[in-house]
Amino acid sequence: MKNRFLPFCSIALVISSVFAASAASAATNDDGIVVYNAQHENLTKSWVDEFTKETGIKVTLRNGGDTELGNQLVQEGKVSPADVFLTENSPAMTLVDNANLFAPLDADTLKQVPAQFRPAHGRWIGIAARSTVFVYNPTKISAAQLPASMMDLAKPEWKGRWAASPSGADFQAIVSAMLTLKGEKATLDWLKAMKTNFVPYKGNSTVLKAVNAGQIDGGVIYHYYYFVDQAKTGENSKNTQLHYFKHQDPGAFVSISGGGVLASSKHQKQAQAFIKWITGKTGQDMLRTNTAFEYAVGAGAASNAKLVPLNQLDAPKVEPSALNSKKVSELMTEAGLL
Repeated sequence: MKNRFLPFCSIALVISSVFAASAASAATNDDGIVVYNAQHENLTKSWVDEFTKETGIKVTLRNGGDTELGNQLVQEGKVSPADVFLTENSPAMTLVDNANLFAPLDADTLKQVPAQFRPAHGRWIGIAARSTVFVYNPTKISAAQLPASMMDLAKPEWKGRWAASPSGADFQAIVSAMLTLKGEKATLDWLKAMKTNFVPYKGNSTVLKAVNAGQIDGGVIYHYYYFVDQAKTGENSKNTQLHYFKHQDPGAFVSISGGGVLASSKHQKQAQAFIKWITGKTGQDMLRTNTAFEYAVGAGAASNAKLVPLNQLDAPKVEPSALNSKKVSELMTEAGLL
């Protein structure tokens, strides 16, 4: 019968091997960061590929939606494996920030983005932006008949003539801006009128398709859905045009996509470097050519030439950290939209 017990020297070798493997694993982890990503996957992947190429820092992406990943981070708390959180809209950033889960960003990073595209407290920052628009079918509605304000869509004459995707984070961010600009009563009144007037669709792309097909006169979406489709075949947007409300109207709201470093991250240096890189010159320049068609927000950065310039949108001034997704959900539920 063979001896089932290892000699001491063999045990020492086994233990040494285990510790060596653990050390190697730890070293590998120290080389990279985990990003919870709710931004467009193709945009973030292009950022990640170039960032890793330049810095050697590996990045693991875990993709999901704004609300989904924001709630997951709150549930995970200090034990989250995430080092960085990226979103499409800022209410999810506020959700995580209100749970005290973000670390302050480096001062040099904050300087790269103008004040209107980041919260004053400096715990997260704008990485891109998108504009609210009213997409319409010119065969169904003339330019002279377009609503002067998004608030006009609550009027009786718009019953059954416009669409939106109320369950999505995009539309809820727009309502968050309305709540900040107009107050709770006016927002709830508008939402109740919306329940009567609008036609619900699942997703902004579906709204665009419906308008294009003449199923509905118009709809409230973000601008890039139109431009992304136009850059492909244009089959879902060829019969549509975009109406920009401007005049600091709630319908001219520019939503800020955010980025932040988790305070619990064990790779603070690398995580801070990633946020600094995507808000810096190279990261923001990539928005000019990327097919996501989002606006660049970095100081002096140019957006895609096909887009109406940010400074011509006449967007309302909204403090990004003031957008309250929880209250919006309550109001939309009360209005029967969720």
